[in-house]
Parts: sequence; C-alpha cells; structure tokens
Amino acid sequence: MDLQAVVDSLPRYGEPLLTTIVVTVASAAFALVVAFALGLMTSSKHLAIRTPARAFVEFIRGSSAVVQLFWFAFAMPVLLGIQFDYLIAAGIIALGLNYGAYSSEVVRGAIAAVPKGQLEAATALNLTPLQKMRLVVLPQAWPEMIPSLCAFAIMLLKASALVSIIGVMDITALAGLIGSQAGQDRLVHYSVVLVMYFILAWLIWTGMRALERKAKRGLGVDVKPVKGRLAPEVAAGGVR
Repeated sequence: MDLQAVVDSLPRYGEPLLTTIVVTVASAAFALVVAFALGLMTSSKHLAIRTPARAFVEFIRGSSAVVQLFWFAFAMPVLLGIQFDYLIAAGIIALGLNYGAYSSEVVRGAIAAVPKGQLEAATALNLTPLQKMRLVVLPQAWPEMIPSLCAFAIMLLKASALVSIIGVMDITALAGLIGSQAGQDRLVHYSVVLVMYFILAWLIWTGMRALERKAKRGLGVDVKPVKGRLAPEVAAGGVR
C-alpha cells in the first residue's frame, strides 16, 4: 500500500462529503415535516384522519428502505411518469418518508404524554384546538421528542450511504471506488469514511443536545444540575 497515494486521494472526498451532508440534512428536514404531519394525524380523535395516517405509517415502516429508494429512482418514472432531474432528490424523498414514518411515533407519543390537566386548563381558557396545540401541547412535547429524534437523525446519517445504490456518489461509494484502484487500500479508505461518519454523528448529537437544553430552559427546566450543590430539599434538612 502506498500511503502517499492514500493521502493524495483525500481531497477527492470533498464533493462526496458535501453530498452526504446535503442528503442527511435535506432528508432530516423532510422527515421532520412528515413526522409532525403523521404524528398529529395519528393523534387525531377522528377515525377518518387517524386511519389513513396509521395505514401509511405501517406501510412505510413495513417495507424496505432499499426498495423505496429503487421505487422513487427507477420505478416511479416508468409507472407514473414522474422523473426526477437528479437522483439525489429521489434519495432525499425516500429516506425522508422512511424516517419520517418512524419518527411520527415519537411525535405521537410525546403529544400523548402531555398531562390531561394541561388540556383541561386550556379548554377552560376557551382556547381553540390550534391554540391548544401551539401554545400548550407542542411546547411541552417538543423537548421530550428531541432525544429520540436525535437518535433517528444519526440513523438517517448512516442510512444516507444507501443513496450510492441508485448511482449517487457519496463518501461510501467513493471509498469503494478509490479503494479498488492500484496502489490503494480499500480498508484504509473505509476507515477514513468511518471517521467521517463519526464526526458528523458527533456534530448532530452535540447540536441536538444544545437544542434540548434550550427547549427545556424555555419550560423552566434546568437540565444541567450545579455540581457540588445539594438539592433544595436536602439542604433544608430533608423532605417534610
């Protein structure tokens, strides 16, 4: 193995790395929209709204993400005449729908966890259903969603490598391509990609943790206890 050849090939990861980031960010944004839409619909008391949403969620979760990628990239243009100008768009939509369907259960569960007393108080204040959701339910449910959404975002980052199977050149595809060339080592290049994914995952985790702390501070919850300081009850001599 020629180490200099490996080092010289590293700049070639620039554009594929950008592709991986774009696919991850765009898919995550689309998945968040899908998750909230489906989560709110499956939380509805109306059967006509809840049933189609539940059927769609179970269908998406019950089918393979790989098959969904092939469907949007190759089957849809033939069967429905819908052609994407860029295959990356098909990848973003497929991954966004897939992880949006999974994340919708996070949204539904967080909404269901809001105490009923809060809703009763909102009703007593004569708030409309939209006002209840915007002013009472979502501000309390959102911080509870963030840890699970963070996990799904990291899973989505790793799943972004699947776009390589429909012809999109990301860092995983490039590692295999360069690693198969003379003077290169595929194991080394896959190790480089492994480090890249780790750094991107760490950035997602850090950003989501900061978002969670901000959301909880908005509710008056301190998520970073002060070290070396007793709880107020203990400092006062115990709970009475």
